[in-house]
Amino acid sequence: MLARAVSLQVLNRRCLVLVDNCNWTGHECDVLGVTTDLRIIDVEVKISRSDLKADAKKDKWWDRRGWGHYERVDGVRKHGPAPATARLYPPKVWKHYYAMPAEIWKPDLLECLPSVTSGVLLFREQRNSSTPLAMTVERRAVANRDATRLRAEHVVDIARLANLRMWEAYAQMEAREAEYVKHFFARWGQPK
Repeated sequence: MLARAVSLQVLNRRCLVLVDNCNWTGHECDVLGVTTDLRIIDVEVKISRSDLKADAKKDKWWDRRGWGHYERVDGVRKHGPAPATARLYPPKVWKHYYAMPAEIWKPDLLECLPSVTSGVLLFREQRNSSTPLAMTVERRAVANRDATRLRAEHVVDIARLANLRMWEAYAQMEAREAEYVKHFFARWGQPK
C-alpha cells in the first residue's frame, strides 16, 4: 500500500518498477524504485522516531575499506580496520527518501538523518477515501550526480524480483481467501 502511494503521489508514475523489501543494491531497501531514466530511488520506511535515529548506524551509510590501517597507540604501531567514513548516499542510489507517519515527524529530526541529501516523505491515513494514504514531501532528496544509470540486465533482474513478489502476493491473497471460505462454510454450512 505504501509503495503504491509513493509511486502514484510522489514519484508521479516516473518509475518503471517498484520492489518492496529488496536487497538488490547490497543493502536493504523498503521500496526500491527504478526511474524511467534507469536510476535507483531508495525509500526507507520508518515507524517511530527511534527507528529513524537508529538508521544512521546501518552499513549502507558507512564506507568501511577493510583492514590495513595502522595507528600508533601508546607508541606502539597497531594494525586494524580502517576508520569508517560517512556516506552521503547508499551505494548505487540516485535519490534516498525516508517515509514515515506524519504524526511522528518533528523538524528537529532532520539533525538525526544520516545524510543531508535524504528526502523526507510523510504519510497520513485517510478514512473514507479511495486513496488510503495521503503522501506529502516534507523535504526533497538531493540527487547523487555520481550515481550510474542501470544497464538493461540490471533492470531485467530488478523486474524479475518485482514479478516474483507479485506472484507471492497473489499466493498470499489466495491463501487468505481460502481460509475465509473455509471459516464461512464451517460456520454457515455448505450451499445447497
